[in-house]
Amino acid sequence: MKRYCFALDLKNDQNLINEYAGYHKNVWPEILESIKDSGIMDAEIYLVQDRLFMIVEAKDSFSLEKKGEMDSKNETVQKWETLMWDYQKALPNSKPGEKWKLMDCIFKL
Repeated sequence: MKRYCFALDLKNDQNLINEYAGYHKNVWPEILESIKDSGIMDAEIYLVQDRLFMIVEAKDSFSLEKKGEMDSKNETVQKWETLMWDYQKALPNSKPGEKWKLMDCIFKL
């Protein structure tokens, strides 16, 4: 099993943050299906202030590149991602359009 950790910021507006959290309490079924179909077995998103942290556990066969390709061809995923951009704010030094930034593990017990 592979583990990935990502970070992303939200726009610093409590109403928007609350709306974003609300969407994640009722994620569209097609989005959940696309996540599972990509080989992701478990995913969690944590929030502190306007910063998000996501942990993803995936099958050994999982590929970020393949997931990106699948998502780019899925109209519902594209609608979801466009909607989420209303709430999200790229981290400093991100490339244009880059959302979730893969984090480096610097400690493990």
